[in-house]
Amino acid sequence: MSNDIFDKKPEFEIYYDLQNSLREKVIIYDQLPEVIQYIAGVDVAYNDINDNMIGAIVVLNAETHEVVEKAFHEMEIAFPYVPGLFSFREIPSLIEAFKKLTIKPDLIVCDAQGIAHPKGIGMATHLGIELNIPTIGCAKKRLIGSYDKNLLGHERKSTQDLIYNNILVGKALRTQNNTNPMFVSIGHKISLETAIAWVLKLTPHYRLPETTRQADYLVNFLLKNKNAFLSE
Repeated sequence: MSNDIFDKKPEFEIYYDLQNSLREKVIIYDQLPEVIQYIAGVDVAYNDINDNMIGAIVVLNAETHEVVEKAFHEMEIAFPYVPGLFSFREIPSLIEAFKKLTIKPDLIVCDAQGIAHPKGIGMATHLGIELNIPTIGCAKKRLIGSYDKNLLGHERKSTQDLIYNNILVGKALRTQNNTNPMFVSIGHKISLETAIAWVLKLTPHYRLPETTRQADYLVNFLLKNKNAFLSE
């Protein structure tokens, strides 16, 4: 993938500088609670009619995958779409949704990149630093790097290293037999090995983690009928 789309734009220089600062704060080894009781998924959806966005967070019991709480925040889109700076667009609504939770998660899985990002600060990493919570990047598509597709087995749990500029930035992970891989990377306060283990725990039946499935369902539901959610 060409890096041309990530060329700096002068008006966003401050955000690129902020990414450089954030990168120094990333923790790439395990700093998890001794017991993980609650795990969350996050997602953001856009309402093109009124230029609003909805950030949602769903908290699950880490063992049973039962939904124990959900929250959302709707706000005006305040940051344009700029390749490489996607987290600055989405994180504000997620932080506000997080503030509404009464049950705080011990770990958050993001349908986004972690350090597998041109600047090493994907949305999962940025969010983890902002909230000071361990996070995992578990994306449906590869953003950067390469892996040997011919060596990636077709069986669940098969992995291949994702390499960018000769650095290991993540893993291509087969979460179900004969399905497209997920791309797992460190977000914050977690090792790659532990991140892989948690993604596998969260994908007993489907390609996507239960956290992602529940968060995606919630934001799409909200776009169609927010009042129904509020009345629950």
